[in-house]
Amino acid sequence: MAKIFIDGSAGTTGLRIHERLSQREDIQLISLPEELRKDTEARMEALNSADIAFLCLPDAAAKEAVTLVQNGSTAIIDTSTAHRTADGWVYGFPEIGGLREKIKGSRRIANPGCHASGFVSLVAPLTENGLILNGEELCCFSLTGYSGGGKKMIAEYEGEGRDSLLSAPRMYGISQAHKHLPEMAKLCGLANMPVFCPIVAPYYAGMEVTVQLFRSQVKGSVENIKEIYGEYYKNGLVKYIENADEGGFLSACSKQGKDDMEISVFGNEERIILVSRFDNLGKGASGSAIQNMNILLGAPEETGLNI
Repeated sequence: MAKIFIDGSAGTTGLRIHERLSQREDIQLISLPEELRKDTEARMEALNSADIAFLCLPDAAAKEAVTLVQNGSTAIIDTSTAHRTADGWVYGFPEIGGLREKIKGSRRIANPGCHASGFVSLVAPLTENGLILNGEELCCFSLTGYSGGGKKMIAEYEGEGRDSLLSAPRMYGISQAHKHLPEMAKLCGLANMPVFCPIVAPYYAGMEVTVQLFRSQVKGSVENIKEIYGEYYKNGLVKYIENADEGGFLSACSKQGKDDMEISVFGNEERIILVSRFDNLGKGASGSAIQNMNILLGAPEETGLNI
């Protein structure tokens, strides 16, 4: 039975991973008492005794945690930004570009960012198949629920007497230096980072990531895009869905509480909208991390997930 340790189990992602894994009988969770949760020696012992360790920590703490692993056997799945473009780490999006096989043989897996997951799911299949060239300049618009901001943001949105500005969607990352941009460009083989507009809205969870294209940016037709998605996403937790709109609307919380992802294509032959919808805490965080764990264990990828 595999031994699993969650370093940072008190955060939003860690709590959801723990919730999913605590119901499974094929693994053994390593737990630390509350008073030792931040104790370096206790964490080191737990990390080195685990077959797989999840890091649900800020970037600096995640980098420090990696140095505490002194064996060659513990596999690390890091949910922070720290290692997503780092040498020696495999990007944990198994549906993309042969990464599933790399994950199987890796001891260092960087879990994707939530916004990045949506962008990569839409763009990578098209750059791999030559429908979007690597020098193309793209734009991305992304809606997310406030749970993606962690405990502090959840408290702000759910607290009494909250700021009235929180009652409407809010743009952020407006300096175009969002931490997900490097992985978005690298995983899609793009020479240029996209213009990225993330928006947090007053609902708990769910994500809707869109990429807007003019026909001149695509080396093919709308039908070519649909055919590529349909063929590309035959295995895993990402599915291409035809006619996915809801009476002419698209809700950003349609996948709330789920751990899979659906992508769709809208618009016309002149102006095309690519859409990826998922839960920012699911395929955008904990669901993806558990999927990567399942691959390492040789278990069905959906095991313990809400699909």
